[in-house]
Amino acid sequence: MRTSTMRRYVALVVALPVIAGMALALPAAADVMTFKLLTNYSQASFRSDAPLETFVGTSALEGIQGNLTVDPAKPDDARGNVRVDMNRVTTGIEKRDADMRSKNYLDTEVEANRWVTFEVQRVEVTGPLVPGKETPAKVHGILTIKQKAVPKVAEATVTYIKLTPEQVESQKRFGFTGDNLKVKAKWTATFTEHGIQVPQLLFLKVANEIQMATDLVFVRTQ
Repeated sequence: MRTSTMRRYVALVVALPVIAGMALALPAAADVMTFKLLTNYSQASFRSDAPLETFVGTSALEGIQGNLTVDPAKPDDARGNVRVDMNRVTTGIEKRDADMRSKNYLDTEVEANRWVTFEVQRVEVTGPLVPGKETPAKVHGILTIKQKAVPKVAEATVTYIKLTPEQVESQKRFGFTGDNLKVKAKWTATFTEHGIQVPQLLFLKVANEIQMATDLVFVRTQ
């Protein structure tokens, strides 16, 4: 082997470990995924715990919609939106449901008042989402009720569920895909912070504070 060829060979052998180390040090390419809410497996609830009465309003199926964009390796940058159709929320008593939708409360005949929305702005989470592991998180966002937007922080857990091709084949008829997220969240709000006053005659039966919770399943679309 000629001297010049030998030198090039030695230089290449020396450089390879350095190049490999640099490649490992580089951040992984972002894998941002877009998810949509799977309505058949999702629900939202609103709980009022007043001195004389406790009731829970629930919404599911077409009454709840949402989308989410997230990179499982960097879930802090997640963005999304969930909205609930208050015309489809039921508490078990039709008169109470009608009162809740009336002009005195939500006034859902006005289209802009019909939807309660939560817009995800950022997520506090300790690390990447690991398939099969439930990860605690704090979800920062904007809650809008009756067109009044209020910043909120929801306590949440996120579970990343990754299916094998065989599992996808057996579950796709239910709407599931290779990448799925299950998100459970809860937070509190008040009628007054959204510009809604509870009538004095009803304060023993309708609490000003609302305990809100969601149990949502998202499936990847792209």
